[in-house]
Amino acid sequence: MIELEGVLNQNSSQKAVIVTHPHPSYGGDMDNPVVMAVAEAFFEKGFTTLRFNFRGTGNSTGAFDNGKGEQEDIRAALDFLSDKGFHEISLAGYSFGARMNAAMVSQGCRIEDHIMVSPPAAFMSFDDIEKMPRTGLIVTGRNDEIAPPDLIVQLIKRWGISPRFDIIENCDHFYSGGLKKLKTILTDYLSGKER
Repeated sequence: MIELEGVLNQNSSQKAVIVTHPHPSYGGDMDNPVVMAVAEAFFEKGFTTLRFNFRGTGNSTGAFDNGKGEQEDIRAALDFLSDKGFHEISLAGYSFGARMNAAMVSQGCRIEDHIMVSPPAAFMSFDDIEKMPRTGLIVTGRNDEIAPPDLIVQLIKRWGISPRFDIIENCDHFYSGGLKKLKTILTDYLSGKER
């Protein structure tokens, strides 16, 4: 039995988002600055936010499972929010988290919206991801070598989707100096969804 450590910030609306973190083997966890910025943007727009540590990370039990068990972790987070009465649940992930969310979305898990921050196209294979419904926003940095804009454009074409795609200038995979811009993009995107 895996027990996951998470932080739930409850808000007033019936909308919720799960924010997933970068690769645990490289120090990624739910307190990553990019994960925090994404969660803050959603919270400011009225969403309840759930950040959690994948198995084997922080105080979550179990061990890293090369992406297989991590998808189960996301499913558990979705079930947790559904049980709390949330029906409009979005998925937002950064780097490895974006790749794990993509696996869930392509398998047809029921979500309201799907946001990818720096999907690691140059670091992990997306070959098994056939379709990406409900992907509304993808963001990466112009200088992101792990999620290069040109590779992401190829994925968008292959999936046959038309999300909003923002590239942050002078920004690498770690968003040093780019967090404020990332938050602005997210809040602007979510404001547009309210109309």
